[in-house]
Amino acid sequence: MEKFSVLMSVYDKEKPQYLEQALYSVLNQTLMPNEVLLVKDGKLNKELEEVINKVKKEYPNILNILAFSENRGLGLALNDGLKACKYDIVFRMDTDDISKNNRFEKQIKVFKDKDIAIVGTNIEEFDENMENSLSIKSVPETSLEISKYVKKRNPFNHMSVAYRKSIILEVGSYEDVRYFEDYYLWCKVLKKYKGYNIQECLVDVRAGKSMFKRRGGFNYVKNIIFFEKKILKLGTINYFEFIINVIERTLIAIFPSDLRSFFYNTFLRKHTD
Repeated sequence: MEKFSVLMSVYDKEKPQYLEQALYSVLNQTLMPNEVLLVKDGKLNKELEEVINKVKKEYPNILNILAFSENRGLGLALNDGLKACKYDIVFRMDTDDISKNNRFEKQIKVFKDKDIAIVGTNIEEFDENMENSLSIKSVPETSLEISKYVKKRNPFNHMSVAYRKSIILEVGSYEDVRYFEDYYLWCKVLKKYKGYNIQECLVDVRAGKSMFKRRGGFNYVKNIIFFEKKILKLGTINYFEFIINVIERTLIAIFPSDLRSFFYNTFLRKHTD
């Protein structure tokens, strides 16, 4: 079985108990990672450091730390972390989510197809306490479905993906495309390589109104236009698709946050009740 790394990034505002749950979820797998690389994106508070030190003592040969003195944002943290990962297959994991214990085993098998560059999964969204299931966010399965879907929506759940480090670095890795760093990365990769999504929820995700608040306002609209121009230039979409995307995304972004939340939950999610 091919060796692999897990890439995570933590910063000062995150909750220690969430970080602890996330770390143990990737260290209690049916297929153990060969490395967990945790990027400390700036100085951390005492409670977060205590969690990291505790897990480091338990898994000294697996958990590796890459520390930076200043918080620079997720994109830059992931770029530096990716370069530092020891193995070509790298799993992404957010520090407030929980991986199902068979996640790595299921995703690593897909990489037997050498043309596959990215393997993602569906996710299940919960409230902040991970007690009540809210919805399921499904993504297209096959490479052909993904290549069509990417023109309108992000075809991968970022916190669920695994990818080939060599290919991510080849296409230029994450770039400063605020709110769309991962989406733009997938567009670059899919110009040349294939992706696949396992049709199971292998990551449990904390979701809530704060997520939808970030997707609104004038600054968000500016970032939408910037991103759409980038993928137009890349050739992912044509000019007509660019116009339609900007209009649709802008309309949703200027909704009041409660209405925007209703739209996402009603039309873009499957409910679990």
